[in-house]
Amino acid sequence: MNLAPDTDLDAYIAGLPKAELHLHIEGSLEPELMFELAQRNGVSIPYDSVEAVRAAYDFSNLQDFLDIYYAGAAVLLTRKDFEDLAFAYFQRAAADNVRHAEIFFDPQTHTDRGVAFGVVVEGLIAGMDRAKAELGVSSGLILSFLRHLTEEEAFATLEAAKPYLHHFIGVGLDSSEVGHPPSKFQRVFAAARELGLKLCAHAGEEGPPAYVHEALDLLHIDRMDHGNRSMEDEALVERLAREQMTLTVCPLSNLKLCVVNDLKDHPVPEMLRRGLHVTLNSDDPSYFGGYVNDNYSRLAAAVGLTRDQVTLLAQNSFEGSFLGETEKAAFLAEVDAYAAV
Repeated sequence: MNLAPDTDLDAYIAGLPKAELHLHIEGSLEPELMFELAQRNGVSIPYDSVEAVRAAYDFSNLQDFLDIYYAGAAVLLTRKDFEDLAFAYFQRAAADNVRHAEIFFDPQTHTDRGVAFGVVVEGLIAGMDRAKAELGVSSGLILSFLRHLTEEEAFATLEAAKPYLHHFIGVGLDSSEVGHPPSKFQRVFAAARELGLKLCAHAGEEGPPAYVHEALDLLHIDRMDHGNRSMEDEALVERLAREQMTLTVCPLSNLKLCVVNDLKDHPVPEMLRRGLHVTLNSDDPSYFGGYVNDNYSRLAAAVGLTRDQVTLLAQNSFEGSFLGETEKAAFLAEVDAYAAV
């Protein structure tokens, strides 16, 4: 199929059913909600206006982003705060016709500030339940370990999670990648697997292809977050294609953090050409300048994605989810019906 004009493809993307598999809920905190929660909770933040917050988003690497990200999280204190945070994201997701989302949260970001684990989980679940009831968006919750902290601290977090285990579909690994290889968390990931949880890990964003190998061979992940630098290792590319490992790629995040210098240089077209099971996601959308449809549309315009490729990316998003086979089939049928019109 020939490349549709941009306006036609944007309209197609807007209505295309899709799943989001790489979304950090704390990274969906928009400046307006940050100010509202700061006022509600009497929290002092180092910005005097929404515009000042947006100006602070002019960062160019992962660590500078994380510094701002953790400062913003300080306004999240109560169950209602976390419910409001989650529901605000799902409203944006529903507007992009996201039908299912599997969202990360960072409990250590909050428990280290004295916020009880249960407050975080119960608030997020309340927002997720509202999204299902009011917006028709299903979701799952993934507990992420902060890799700049120790594995012992990750074990403590997993222990704290046990009373709430029925709320989680998996665990993940995020935060500062360089200097914190997946092997650092091999034992805690094995323990999470024993508890019946699916396993994800950020690898190959800023870290080298060796980190991708470790995530596969030592953590035995079910899904890989980012994975861009896998393209530097020919044998690794062939393996990922052969095993159909889902990669949750985040184009606007990659641009903002200078993983790529220009979207036209993004590896997604080559990943698709090589048969990799790629999905598109927004990562931390309030910080990186776009939700799911923005990532689809801006990447499509930059690299010349076709309508068939865009459809494949949406199909991959449901196939790569942790939904049951019956649920996957139902969503894939929605995609097929939409594409056929």
